Amino acid sequence: MTHDTLSRLEAQVRDLEATARETGQNLDAALEPLRAEVKRLRAERSASLTRWDRVQLARMPGRPTALDYVERLCTDFTELHGDRAYGDDPALIGGPARWQGTPVMLLMQQKGRDTKSKIKRRFGSANPEGYRKAMRLMDLADRFGLPVVSLIDTQGAYPGIEAEERGQGWAIAESIQRMVRLRVPAVSVVIGEGGSGGALAIGVGNRVLIQENAWYSVISPEGAASIIWKDASKAPQAAEALKVTAADLLDLGIVEEVIAEPPGGAHLDVDAAAQAVGEAVSRHLAELSNLDGEALRAERARRFRALGAFTEV
Repeated sequence: MTHDTLSRLEAQVRDLEATARETGQNLDAALEPLRAEVKRLRAERSASLTRWDRVQLARMPGRPTALDYVERLCTDFTELHGDRAYGDDPALIGGPARWQGTPVMLLMQQKGRDTKSKIKRRFGSANPEGYRKAMRLMDLADRFGLPVVSLIDTQGAYPGIEAEERGQGWAIAESIQRMVRLRVPAVSVVIGEGGSGGALAIGVGNRVLIQENAWYSVISPEGAASIIWKDASKAPQAAEALKVTAADLLDLGIVEEVIAEPPGGAHLDVDAAAQAVGEAVSRHLAELSNLDGEALRAERARRFRALGAFTEV
């Protein structure tokens, strides 16, 4: 069946569901076969997507940003600014909030929603002061017993010379080290792109989750292609070799859960995407809530030390 067939069946399901709601009729007998066929076709289409297709979906215009999730899932969010050393970084933001009623400390990479805000936020690529701000918020989380929820969406840390002059690599390393030492639960979610140390700096969670069409890798496909083949146009080939997709990461044990997206991608139904992310994060926070600080710290360190497959000779 073609994509047009799937779209037609999805429209039929929506129309019947709307009729059932408006009239109070029980239309399950007609709906169930259609829903089953839609589910089968979605799985078939999803299975046919290449790794490069997934990367493109993660970059799709209109894909929800971190603040889109905060608007739908959080109350009482108070953004805290500055690293108390140099300045504020609009690419990496955070502060205390209530995540579906649970008090948390948020850390988020914010890409921006339009051209002006994307330029302001450098497409989610943080400077050293962004990571130092993240560490300041981690300190506050430990002090006040707030679980940390981080939303990851960046192609990588900002590569400008001014970032290097202010200690970019050192700031990332310190942020990773600080997050390992947290004595509160930490849940990290890759909601779009998860590139290199820029993503890992706020990704050292007890649980790491990823949305279905997000990617997470030590380097972007374009970066790998430029290094290996001296040709960024070979990015699709690099994406296949890197195994960057959510399914790959689950198979490799790098993430604990893949969060399903609405059919076609999160950009087509932001509310449904947010509902799925909210439920998954809340569930993992609840599971971690019974562990004490030392157990959380030890589990987190153990989790990351165990990553990777190798053979000793």
